[in-house]
Amino acid sequence: MRLQIFAGALVLPGAALALSDSSPWVLLSTSKFQDASNHDQIQTSSEVLRHTKEILATCLTDRYLVVTQPGVHAADLRRADGCSMPHLCRAVEDPRVRSRYTVSEVVGDVTNSGMAEHIKAACTKKKKAVTVEEIGLASLPSQDRASTLSENDAILASSLEASTKSDSYTILLFSTPAEPAYEPEFVDSLHMDLKRDVQGIPTRQEENKTQRDTRPLFEKYQFFTPGIFMGLIVAILLLSILYVGLKALSSLEVSYGAFEKEMGPAAQKKQQ
Repeated sequence: MRLQIFAGALVLPGAALALSDSSPWVLLSTSKFQDASNHDQIQTSSEVLRHTKEILATCLTDRYLVVTQPGVHAADLRRADGCSMPHLCRAVEDPRVRSRYTVSEVVGDVTNSGMAEHIKAACTKKKKAVTVEEIGLASLPSQDRASTLSENDAILASSLEASTKSDSYTILLFSTPAEPAYEPEFVDSLHMDLKRDVQGIPTRQEENKTQRDTRPLFEKYQFFTPGIFMGLIVAILLLSILYVGLKALSSLEVSYGAFEKEMGPAAQKKQQ
């Protein structure tokens, strides 16, 4: 019965399944924690992160398992024959689990939630030694998602078994956006010459859709570059030296008589 309730809670009918940017959020613990004030199955990532961090800040249990499954949606966790991740569902069905916090559609990115670091910091503050294990599963592809999800569940089985051996554990499973698939672009070499010719043809003025730059002149162009600045400094230095030299030459005072030849008796005596 509990398994059916858990699987049903993670699946929304109708328009809820159309939320491609949403992901499920599963938090379960053997300790009793405060129930969420909002029980809606469509919540924002900020609201879910806030309530989850409030729960984990109390450092309720001795072991913590943080699992990230990129690209998973609520509909992926339920199949016609039951749960797509049976090991996880059996952990949820464990009678020792006293509290659960599940949201089918978390709208927003929770990639950098830092849950493992938050748990370690909270328990260190309370001076409590805990074991925190963090597992990142493989991203779900666009096709054959059920097979990949089953393989991930088998990888997760050993960590779940190690965590559930203790009577005090907390398990957190959430999804992150899937990595975009690489799609190579092939260029036909036969049309390269035609493309070059087309690029060489000038377009008409009415086909030019370049946005006109309306910024002021001194914002659009740089007039005062480092080279111009250094040139001005050197020019000022040279002009100052030239000014000092011209001023020194102009300060010379020599009478015109100093350059005249003496013709008197005193000059003749000097010549003799």
